[in-house]
Amino acid sequence: MGMFVLGILTLAAILAPLIAPYDPIKPLRDIKRRSPPCIHILGCPEDQSQHIFGTDGNQRDLFSRVVYGARLSLTIGITTVTFAIIIGVVLGALAGYSGGWLDNSIMRVMDVLLAFPSLILAIAIVAVLGPGLANALLAIAFVSIPVYARLVRASVLQVKEQDFVSASRALGASPMGNLIGHVLPNALTPLIVAATLGIASAILDAAALSFLGLGAAPPTPEWGLMLGEERNSLFNAPHLVFFPGIFIMITVLAFNLLGDGLRDALDPRFTN
Repeated sequence: MGMFVLGILTLAAILAPLIAPYDPIKPLRDIKRRSPPCIHILGCPEDQSQHIFGTDGNQRDLFSRVVYGARLSLTIGITTVTFAIIIGVVLGALAGYSGGWLDNSIMRVMDVLLAFPSLILAIAIVAVLGPGLANALLAIAFVSIPVYARLVRASVLQVKEQDFVSASRALGASPMGNLIGHVLPNALTPLIVAATLGIASAILDAAALSFLGLGAAPPTPEWGLMLGEERNSLFNAPHLVFFPGIFIMITVLAFNLLGDGLRDALDPRFTN
């Protein structure tokens, strides 16, 4: 189910220019602000054109903005997690395989970063670097590094004690060659599940930063920014908050379902 929903969202993001009936940024002329959802086959006022999700406070088609928002949100999640995984794998692998002072130094830094709530730390980083989508992505990726570093370190500590690693070492393999060629390929399985769940967290954090005005800048079609712009219209135009919010929920739920499914498939304790 998670893969099915994500497949639809990914397809919508790729085909956004074909699916969206209007430009997501340019206001529409002769259209009322915050008009409710309208579908002609279900009946629309004569003076209102078809807008499936209605229009926002700047006379823009909300459906078009939500569709383009899927493209941006998926890009945010995948980009930030990829960056965090690359750095986290390097740090965790070096710490777990080398041990000693290097292990202690890297892990104590990771412990300090984990002591802060991730969203609060991301807000602090963006406040220092300045508001903007690029800085928000960097902040979200940075606060995610300790999670992957600790996960890889624990997996490397377990794998490096296996017999095939000892045999490779006895045959003269260099420490770096042994780490890259034998240890890491067998230590990355838990990372696949963590990465899937991490994308959901990254999308939520990016939406939260945009909601607070620290992420994407107007008129970017980003779901969190849409919520922030129309938060005062919750009672007089609830569709402007409902549709971006429900798509955030559906996307995060799909990634969580996919992560749980991958965990059950890859963990030998769940196999029959």
